[in-house]
Amino acid sequence: MTGYIDSIETMGLVDGPGIRMVVFTRGCKLRCLYCHNPETWDKLGSTTITSDEIVSRAKRNISYYKNGGVTFSGGEPLLQPDFLIDCLKKLKEAGIHTALDTAGVGIGKYEEILAYTDLVILDIKALHNNDYQLITGHDMKDFNDFLKVVKKKKKKLWIRQVIVPGMNDTEENILELKKFVKKISNVEKVELLPYHLYGAEKYKKMNILYPLEGVPAMDNDRIKELTSLLES
Repeated sequence: MTGYIDSIETMGLVDGPGIRMVVFTRGCKLRCLYCHNPETWDKLGSTTITSDEIVSRAKRNISYYKNGGVTFSGGEPLLQPDFLIDCLKKLKEAGIHTALDTAGVGIGKYEEILAYTDLVILDIKALHNNDYQLITGHDMKDFNDFLKVVKKKKKKLWIRQVIVPGMNDTEENILELKKFVKKISNVEKVELLPYHLYGAEKYKKMNILYPLEGVPAMDNDRIKELTSLLES
C-alpha cells in the first residue's frame, strides 16, 4: 500500500506522548487562515512511500520510540484512509503506539482507522459553523461526523485550538471551549496553541496571498492567562 507524504520527522516531541516518528501526509480539504503548512494542501511534489517502509523505519528506531510511537499528521491523514489503515494496523502488530493528529475532515472509514489508533489529537478550528467556515472555508459536517465516531469508540483524545489575536482570544471563546470539552468523556488533555508567523514566508515563496498579513503572533502571557481560565 502506497501513500503520499510531505516528510517524516524522526524525533518529534510534541505530537503525542514520548519521542515519536511523525509522518506528515499530503492533501487537505481545509484552507485555514492560519495554516503554516500550505505545501501540504495537495499531492503535487509529494513523496510516495509504502506502509512497509513506514513500519520498517519505526522498527529501526524502536529503542527511541519505546515510550513514544508513530504519529500521522499533515496535511490531513484521514484523506488517505486505506494507506492510513494499512500503516496503523502493521504498527499495532509490531507493538508500536499510534497517534493521529487531525482536523477530523476525511472521507470515511473512521471506525476502521480508529480500531488501530491509540490516541487522537484533534484540532478544534471553531465551535460554531459560521466561525468554522470563516476560518477553514468548509462547513463542520465532516468534523462532526468524525468526532461522533471518536466519542463512540471512546478513543483517548487530546484537543487543541490555535489562538489568534482578534479572532478567538477572548475569555468568552475559552469558556465555550471549556463547556464543549466537558461534554466529551474521553478527553485527556486540552492545549491552547499560540498563533505564530512561521508559515508566512512559505506563502511568499509559493506566491500565495497570506490571509493574516499584519496580524501579530499571539502573546505567550495571554496564552497563559487563557490556559489558566480553561483549567480553573
